[in-house]
Amino acid sequence: MNDSPMLTALVMLHGALQEVRLPLELPETPQQRDLLAELIDQLEDYAIPRSMSVEAPLLAVVGGSTGAGKSTLVNSIVGRKVTESGVLRPTTRSPVLVHHPDDAAWFGQDRLLPELQRTDRQTHDPKALQLVAVDSIPPGLAILDAPDIDSVEEQNRTLAAQLLAAADMWLFVTSAARYADQVPWDFLKQAAERSTAVAIVLDRTPDDAVDTVEAHLARMLASRGLKDSPMFTVREGVPDADGVLPATLVSEVTTWLASLAKDADARTVVVQQTLDGAVRNLSRRSFAVSEAVAAQVEAASGLRADVDRAYDEALAAIHEASADGTLLRGEVLARWQEFVGTGELLKSLETKVGAVRDRLVNAVRGKPQQAERVTAAVESGLETLLLEHAEGAAERAAKAWRSHGAGAALLAAGDDDVSRASRDFRRRAERLVRDWQHGVLDLVRTEGADKRGTARFMAYGVNGLGVSLMVVVFASTGGLTGAEVGIAGGSAVLGQKLLEAVFGDQAVRRLIATARDDLDRRVAELMQGERARFHALLAAAPTDTTVVERLRECVRKIDDLRYAAQHRVGEHGSSF
Repeated sequence: MNDSPMLTALVMLHGALQEVRLPLELPETPQQRDLLAELIDQLEDYAIPRSMSVEAPLLAVVGGSTGAGKSTLVNSIVGRKVTESGVLRPTTRSPVLVHHPDDAAWFGQDRLLPELQRTDRQTHDPKALQLVAVDSIPPGLAILDAPDIDSVEEQNRTLAAQLLAAADMWLFVTSAARYADQVPWDFLKQAAERSTAVAIVLDRTPDDAVDTVEAHLARMLASRGLKDSPMFTVREGVPDADGVLPATLVSEVTTWLASLAKDADARTVVVQQTLDGAVRNLSRRSFAVSEAVAAQVEAASGLRADVDRAYDEALAAIHEASADGTLLRGEVLARWQEFVGTGELLKSLETKVGAVRDRLVNAVRGKPQQAERVTAAVESGLETLLLEHAEGAAERAAKAWRSHGAGAALLAAGDDDVSRASRDFRRRAERLVRDWQHGVLDLVRTEGADKRGTARFMAYGVNGLGVSLMVVVFASTGGLTGAEVGIAGGSAVLGQKLLEAVFGDQAVRRLIATARDDLDRRVAELMQGERARFHALLAAAPTDTTVVERLRECVRKIDDLRYAAQHRVGEHGSSF
């Protein structure tokens, strides 16, 4: 596992995991964030440093439940007080690493557990690692006393889990009174899943309970995939003032550790077993992270689709309502009829076109105020239509998001209430309508540049022709039926005939299409600003689909390297 390709693959996996973001609140996201943090810690604290230096001393982390006697055991193995024990809980607040003086270089800040500050003094700072060099620990071995795995303080529990994940071997301490507790077995289950080397110390065992407890504990270990783990029993004894037990009580543990430290091949086997298990576990769980990222991307896509659907529906409804004659009702229709005097003209639609055009000229001549009233009515009607559909789209999009945990969280985190149209929407809608109306008038001016001296152009005027074009645009799809044809539809036909009287059929068709496209474009831009409020919430919680494939490629590379290494072992009988 110390070959350069595997180290490179692990570094690449570390980089890919650091790029992972899980910003959306999906049902499993809290656990997935914890998993992501664990994987990064495992790479930084163990897999990468150990792959860089397989020959470094074997690190045995002493872990276990509150009151199991871990610190006393460490002091007794060393032969003097190196870590604090006592009756107050939790007793171990910061980790203590004991090593031979010749191995000091292996435990610098740039190696094992780099985020923990090094100190050579006793401390209760959980962010510090106390280094203690003693001659009684053989070279090639280091022992780390960890906080309680079931500490009442969450920070201690988290640190204990991190330290155990950084171990080459667990020296797991339990007691005759607490060996069946659930929390230790949850950790031991993790060790079995990761193929971590584990040795069990049954501590503080009364003489009359040794046989019974040892037998039961052995059965529990076997049933949980740890039957090959060494098990040592430390009988009850009274530690001295320094917290050190008589050497005879811990001699079995110290002898085993010394023999392991002396045998380089045996140490390498332990390191290789744990490292390979850690890498396998990293690979498997990193793929789970890639699945979590993919779920985030899919959720973001779904939320974006909800918004786009709501606003696309609004755009389609506005387009239809502004082209099927819907706006040619109420105030707009009344002002238009005042303008063209449609009462008599409607009766004349079946007469010759020329006669109708002549009568239109006479009806419209000298009515500039009525043209302005039509313009104002169009402005009011179109603004109301825009506001109605902007409110509806915002409400539908927000409702869709609230039905999704991630969407509800984004809405709650936002500064503005996006379930309603923007506060300045009415003002922007007013400006849109006015700008579009000015554009319509500019179209008329441009098209009639060479007709301004004609009697008909002068009779209608730019404003008259402009409002006629607006009215025709509002009925450009021919969607009116029944009685509407006789009123609004007939009014639109009159408007078209009026325009044709000045510009001709082909020019009028072009004017209608241009004005229609201009209105659609402006409305689309207006609504884009509304939907962008939702998109901005998504942008503040970015997801990246490229990370998914990058993670999976890293996992595939690691799996390929592991498979190749196992194949070599199968051929040669050893990987060393």
